[in-house]
Amino acid sequence: MADRTAPNCHLRLEWVYGYRGHQCRNNLYYTAAKEIVYFVAGVGVVYNTREHKQKFYLGHNDDIISLALHPERVLVATGQVGKEPYICVWDSYTVQTVSILKDVHTHGVACLAFDLDGQCLVSVGLDSKNTICVWDWRRGKVLAAAPGHTDRIFDISWDLYQPSKLVSCGVKHIKFWSLCGNALTPKRGVFGKTGDLQTILCLACAKDEVTYSGALNGDIYVWKGINLMRTVQGAHGSGIFSMNVCEEGFATGGRDGCVRLWDLNFKPITVIDLRETDQGYKGLSVRSVCWRGDHILVGTQDSEIFEVVVHDRNKPFLIMQGHCEGELWALAVHPTKPLAMTGSDDRSVRIWSLIDHALIARCNMEEPIRCAAVSTDGIHLALGMKDGSFTVLRVRDMTEVVHIKDRKEAIHELKYSPDGGHLAVGSNDNSVDIYGVVQRYKKVGECVGSSSFITHMDWSTDSKYLQTNDGSGRRLFYRMPSGKEVTNREELKLVQWASWTCVLGPDVNGIWPKYSDINDINSVDANFNNQVLVTADDYGLVKLLRYPCIKKGAKFKKYLGHSAHITNARWSHDYQWVITIGGADHSVFQWKFVPERKSKEALHIAPQESLADSNSEESDSDQSDVPEMDSEIEQETQLTYRRQVYKEDLPQLKEQCKEKHRATAMKKRERAPGSGVKLHFIHGYRGYDCRSNLFYTQTGEIVYHVAAIGVVYNRQQNTQRFYMGHDDDILCLAIHPLKDFVATGQVGRDSSIHIWDTETLKPMSVLRGSHQLGVCALDFSADGKRLASVGLDENHTIVLWDWRKGEKLSAMRGSKDKIFVVKINPYLPDKLITAGVKHMKFWHKAGGGLIGRKGNMGKTETMMCAVYGWSEEMVFSGTCTGDICIWRDMFLMKTVKAHDGPVFSVHALEKGFVTGGKDGIVALWDDTFERCLKTYAIKRAVLAPGSKGLLLEDNPSIRAISLGHGHILVGTKNGEILEVDKSGPITLLVQGHMEGEVWGLATHPHLPLCATVSDDKTLRIWDLSPSHCMLAVRKLRKGGRCCCFSPDGKALAVGLNDGSFLIVNADTLEDLVSFHHRKDIISDIRFSPGAGKYLAVASGDTFVDIYNVMSSKRVGVCKGCLNYITHLDWDKRGKLLQVNTGAKEQFFFEAPRGKRQTIPATEVEKIDWSTWTCVLGTSVEGIWPLINEVTEVTAACLSNDRKVLATGDDLGYVKLFRYPVKGKYAKFKRYVAHSTHVTNVRWTHDDSLLVTVGGGDTCLMIWAHEPEGHREFKQCDSEESDIESEDDGGYDSDVTRENEINYTIKALSTNMRPMTGVKPHLQLKEPSVDERQGVVRGSRPPVSRALPQPEKLQTNNVGKKKRPIEDLVLELVFGYRGNDCRNNVHYLNEGADIIYHTASVGIVLNLTTSCQSFYVEHSDDILCLTINQHPKFPNVVATGQVGDTGDMSATSPSIHVWDAMTKQTLSVLRCFHSGGVCSVSFSATGKLLLSVGLDPEHTVTIWKWQEGAKVASRIGHTQRIFVAEFRPDSDTHFVSVGIKHVRFWTLAGRALLSKKGVLSSIEDARMQTMLSVAFGAVP
Repeated sequence: MADRTAPNCHLRLEWVYGYRGHQCRNNLYYTAAKEIVYFVAGVGVVYNTREHKQKFYLGHNDDIISLALHPERVLVATGQVGKEPYICVWDSYTVQTVSILKDVHTHGVACLAFDLDGQCLVSVGLDSKNTICVWDWRRGKVLAAAPGHTDRIFDISWDLYQPSKLVSCGVKHIKFWSLCGNALTPKRGVFGKTGDLQTILCLACAKDEVTYSGALNGDIYVWKGINLMRTVQGAHGSGIFSMNVCEEGFATGGRDGCVRLWDLNFKPITVIDLRETDQGYKGLSVRSVCWRGDHILVGTQDSEIFEVVVHDRNKPFLIMQGHCEGELWALAVHPTKPLAMTGSDDRSVRIWSLIDHALIARCNMEEPIRCAAVSTDGIHLALGMKDGSFTVLRVRDMTEVVHIKDRKEAIHELKYSPDGGHLAVGSNDNSVDIYGVVQRYKKVGECVGSSSFITHMDWSTDSKYLQTNDGSGRRLFYRMPSGKEVTNREELKLVQWASWTCVLGPDVNGIWPKYSDINDINSVDANFNNQVLVTADDYGLVKLLRYPCIKKGAKFKKYLGHSAHITNARWSHDYQWVITIGGADHSVFQWKFVPERKSKEALHIAPQESLADSNSEESDSDQSDVPEMDSEIEQETQLTYRRQVYKEDLPQLKEQCKEKHRATAMKKRERAPGSGVKLHFIHGYRGYDCRSNLFYTQTGEIVYHVAAIGVVYNRQQNTQRFYMGHDDDILCLAIHPLKDFVATGQVGRDSSIHIWDTETLKPMSVLRGSHQLGVCALDFSADGKRLASVGLDENHTIVLWDWRKGEKLSAMRGSKDKIFVVKINPYLPDKLITAGVKHMKFWHKAGGGLIGRKGNMGKTETMMCAVYGWSEEMVFSGTCTGDICIWRDMFLMKTVKAHDGPVFSVHALEKGFVTGGKDGIVALWDDTFERCLKTYAIKRAVLAPGSKGLLLEDNPSIRAISLGHGHILVGTKNGEILEVDKSGPITLLVQGHMEGEVWGLATHPHLPLCATVSDDKTLRIWDLSPSHCMLAVRKLRKGGRCCCFSPDGKALAVGLNDGSFLIVNADTLEDLVSFHHRKDIISDIRFSPGAGKYLAVASGDTFVDIYNVMSSKRVGVCKGCLNYITHLDWDKRGKLLQVNTGAKEQFFFEAPRGKRQTIPATEVEKIDWSTWTCVLGTSVEGIWPLINEVTEVTAACLSNDRKVLATGDDLGYVKLFRYPVKGKYAKFKRYVAHSTHVTNVRWTHDDSLLVTVGGGDTCLMIWAHEPEGHREFKQCDSEESDIESEDDGGYDSDVTRENEINYTIKALSTNMRPMTGVKPHLQLKEPSVDERQGVVRGSRPPVSRALPQPEKLQTNNVGKKKRPIEDLVLELVFGYRGNDCRNNVHYLNEGADIIYHTASVGIVLNLTTSCQSFYVEHSDDILCLTINQHPKFPNVVATGQVGDTGDMSATSPSIHVWDAMTKQTLSVLRCFHSGGVCSVSFSATGKLLLSVGLDPEHTVTIWKWQEGAKVASRIGHTQRIFVAEFRPDSDTHFVSVGIKHVRFWTLAGRALLSKKGVLSSIEDARMQTMLSVAFGAVP
């Protein structure tokens, strides 16, 4: 059997020939160590010219196109192309990544530049808006972003002499940017008369606001401020591609092949014309220059790098060469010498020395070259051309031997026979021609048989056979030299092939992934000696596989470097190297082959190597050596947690439905009930698909989760408290090192993580916006400041948070396979590990990204848990086979057998470890896993007497372990939480149903008990009194969906999923009787009231059977339903049955015979029903929500006093309605606790408790009923109902008008307003008296805005020279904007000044001198104004303006924060509030600013205004918000008021949580439109 693992040998990149000069500029620099840094394809290269050595940076996954050097000249930033391009900042000395910047640009990163002190990096994208982005690159954070220009930007630079100013240039423009707050504001350069408007290609900034720029026509444009001051004509003959500034002056390089040096005042020093030098040639074009001291580096369009010494400038050194632009396809290696030959579409053939890493010969041909071959004796080099000809040259002096053209289409492959006698030539014409070498290449044969172009050929060792591959994926054989096709495969059995470069055939089946197009592997070459195979493909991967590889999808090692397709790969003659060539990147890579070494040395691989040497991830086909996956893990990896409808979708769905139901909203609707419920106790713990989610808190309480609830359980008092901030299943829980905060992550479309306090149950921070579908693992760092989380999206994204600030520090795709655990290194918080299906990865933070490496284990195992040990490099992980793996750094040191079956939980102690596994055993270990100190088996026999329930089975699978307070806390898969005393006895604390939906629920007729039955095949009896325990449990043959107590409470009927049902003794749960009459699920079962004479049994096959309980016989069948039965109810007399079906039909049947009755709706209401659990009928029509297309009401139950109807629905809501619920869409109280559908609800016999069960979340929840009146005032969890009713009182006309104003943009981005009407001085109206004297302050000017008429208007201007227009200065503004704004006049300086706004001007009016001063930076109408009240920020004002789009461009709405006295702008906040900003407010400390938008969602945003950073943002309300203000004593609480609503907001980390104001406690209060807000002190 061939070995299926990846080969043990590997490749190491040794040399890259070439430099990327085409389509790039300014990409070649000297580092501080005097090395040269540049890039080729997807590799950053650091080239030491003195030692002739190269180092490589391999952190990109596509072509690099931009590069910037940090001012200290050690760090380099590179940007790449791609769908999700990223920027890497890396160290040129160690070639390791320092930071990754991602998630902003699309298409590619065109330019990069560091600022003077190297703290900020600016990048320009290739997207349609050419987005400019400024980064705090160490933290990976965006400081500001703005659309750059409509056309391509070629260069960007920081002004090194003025802080926070930048200049960008490109196609027909130059822009001068200033950075303030989070806003980048551009001013376009004015070309004026001094020069033509044209494309600017490069720029450099100098002192005194002077900018030099290189233009397309070869001129240099000199700018002062934003105006063109002068031009230097004809600095170059044509376009200036590069400009470099250094201490001595400036260097420019142009398309004319010249480099010019200028002094600091841009006076010319000297010219170096590279075309005239020895190495020069016509058409040389300079793309990059770098001047340092007396050395100049020059990079050319044709991939050469020159080094020029200034004092000897006529003799430049050519230090690097490569092929020019054009695809590179031809590659051949010399048979006896370390030489490689390449030929390209640039028509040159080049010979490279693999030892000296240098070009030793080149020769230009007439045609593009597509393939090459060297004869066996190494004398002739044959080249196949694109036009169908081929040429043979002598290798020695590159002279032509022969040129033959027999074909019209390109030659794809040439091969000399091993005996040197023949040359086979394969072309695009589907044929192979055979030529005799000694007969001066006379054609001696032809192979025709292929129906498509020839792609690959190989000769046999005896030169008698040739095999070919063609484009249609066929493999053919020919006899040589005649070219006759061999059809009889028998004679080929013994043929040995001299080389193997074909991609088809049994020996290379394994190179193909399981499902792939035949054409995506371009080249193969086998190394027979070492039995390895190298392949090159369209995705830029070089792969190493074992040879022969027979099974599809073989294991491999893969190497990145080439960005796009690799066209060819060949071993050198002695198998020391592999040469690969890139098509589009036209580069030549030379890889050193490192054969299998001793494993001892393998530990000392250079860091570089292990990075490139990534083991294959994709090839996992039929791994014979992988143990069978454990059934539990198998189940778990298949869970997707997808929902049809997420709770986040409800607001939109409601809006859509509202339109339809406008009419019903007008009707008066039923009020919500007066009484409410409060969650009291939950039976359940989520263990079946979660691990390590159970901990002790500081105070010794126990925290865990179930459904959508975080539970804090007090074991002394047997009570629970609940964190109810989540709205869907919680999947993971982590505890803060101080054990007082807990982080929980949930399912959701945009799933959130809540960090909350276990004492107060208040959220400290909510983290959103990074994970789709759900969060499956969390971990706090040892200092408690950071939190790591893993998402359920297909890439299992890993995010590292600063959770208090709610800030995302780093993120990266984790792995295609499911991740089960993430852990942050307790010693180095920048490092973390993830473990999961078939992998273990070691990560470290780099800026906004994470860099991960796979752990080196022999075979890939699935890891279920992991923990750091007693030093920073030790890691211990538990596998699915029961082993503990011990890691050091990323190398597996040894494994220890710990459990039978998977190890689900491992926990580190001060000295030692504790593990738990599927075998139900808890094991304590010493600190090196040498000895097992003690084991505890979880068995019924050792259960202590005080337990709150019964163990369902011995040795349940253990999913969570935690230690503290002298005990071991254990959570099991069966939903039990146990406390193990160190001495042995075990106490059961909490338990619930196991995996499987819970549907059946019944409450006892006169005791505080209830029964549940579930798909987990158990029937359970629960005590609802304060002891809260499970009293009895019985296993059933099948799962069940319903149960019911008899009226005397002695018997219990249970309906099972196979169509049978049982009646058991309610105390002992022993069988009394059972029947099996139906095939489908029994969906409901009910005893008749009174004596309980009859039992009605409803089934999924549309029948209700009626049994006589005493005689145990079936006495009637109710027929006539068209769909499965969902609910049953008896009337008080026991004579009539009410039935609901799945098709929403309501039927009535008479008992006991089952005759169907038709009863009008009016009569139904008069009937006295013994119970009401149905969901249809006029008396409950109000329970169906607006969006009933997507959600079903699954259960209902009427309280015994007939006042309150409780319902459960598919979205997990429990709702209370006032009964009868007539009229559609009644108001209700709503409670969220269950995560998915609530399957059943029941009141207890005295209405004191409501019991509900959840389907998917398997919980039994007990709610205390709080009748009307006794409620102490507390915030109600229920939301207002779905439609705002219209009976809320009308609007004042002003309010209506203001609500409807649409602030469309009047200003253009150039701030010129189009005016209509008659100009003021041509109007006939006389100015009024008070207008001449200046209007009384505060009163409005009359309608005409005419200023006093100027004197001598009519003088004749003809013949006078025009005076230059002088600037206007604003002197006086009349008016104040009060018609649609509020709270916008304020006192300043103890009342000495007042401040207000009108139009786009902020005005400060001094009351003593009546002088106005103005703030005029806004570009459009100001709508709101506020003052910072904090003494630290005196006279700081914020004003918000109108704006159109929310795209962060100059016309976006913005908030300006400015100093009222100096009028200086402190910060500009560009915002996404499309429309405008209608309210602003500072927080108590003055550091935060709150703003509200006029966009349709009325977004509420909080800013740190000094940094220009957005802290949080959230949809505010569907209707207009008028005012939002911080509480005067708080930085986290604020209130928003507006049309018919008041909302109370809390800022938690980066999330905004809001509650509606509830008026229900005041009699007959209606929610009105609120216009203002003020805060009072609490007495």
